[in-house]
Amino acid sequence: MAITKVRRSLLVSMVMVFFFFNVHHLQVMSSPHKEKKSCTNKDRKLLEFPLNLEYLEAEFFLFGALGFGLDKVAPNLTMGGPSPLGAQKANLGPLTRDIILQFAWQEVGHLRAIKKRVKGFARPQLDLSKESFANVMDKAFGKKFVPPFNPYANSYNYLIASYLVPYVGLTGYVGANPKLECPSSRKLVAGLLGVESGQDAVIRAMLYARASQIVHPYNITVAAFTNKISELRNKLGKAGLKDEGLMVPKADGAEGKVIGNVLAGDESSLSYDRTPEEILRIVYGSGNESIPGGFYPKGANGDIAKLYY
Repeated sequence: MAITKVRRSLLVSMVMVFFFFNVHHLQVMSSPHKEKKSCTNKDRKLLEFPLNLEYLEAEFFLFGALGFGLDKVAPNLTMGGPSPLGAQKANLGPLTRDIILQFAWQEVGHLRAIKKRVKGFARPQLDLSKESFANVMDKAFGKKFVPPFNPYANSYNYLIASYLVPYVGLTGYVGANPKLECPSSRKLVAGLLGVESGQDAVIRAMLYARASQIVHPYNITVAAFTNKISELRNKLGKAGLKDEGLMVPKADGAEGKVIGNVLAGDESSLSYDRTPEEILRIVYGSGNESIPGGFYPKGANGDIAKLYY
């Protein structure tokens, strides 16, 4: 009887030690202090950099749908940064306006989500004027459009201009994710990437439905516009093929079986990735991360962008 009691006591002691060890171990593993310690300054920089694109998208979509932007709907998120240049309400049909308005509020949410994780920075000076978009189109086609391309003129033009926006951001998120060290940072980027990818897919699907239609008065199809824009971004990014229009040679389509390309992807239909340097080359329109311009006449904000100017 005594031996049984001793064994029982030892067994209980061992179970209790094992239990408390594992609870402590799990607490250490899940401790926010432990995670905070593993979240590096590199994570912060990589999480802050996309704010440049999120500001651009928020302002473009808000103005396009409502005729006003962050200064009215969420002035605290601007952190005192200057108002965008040339942004205006677009002449959109009911369906397009409805979708763009949804995108607009999603971008406001993205700004809030990032700034809950990192301090962030003030809204950079953005140029969303029709002249800025016209310059992109002129550069893409290698000629001056007459009349100049105006993204705010109608739904066709606005959707083509929108083709310029979320895709660049989503490739940046794909590129940033494997460089992040903190689980919560990767979770945030995955969430942002999911919605940015969805926005790009909706825009591409809407344009794909009109792929063969002519955009007046330019006598150019919708598909040709997207192809030229993608070619320009590949050229400016200087990192090979990471961008594809709505129609591609069959050999470049999914599994080499189709020419339709409603979603852009590599040979395995995986999303392309871009570095911050590639993104700056594209959004500056200069092909050089050290030469601001384009949608960012005074350069992007944040530690990564400011390394170059």
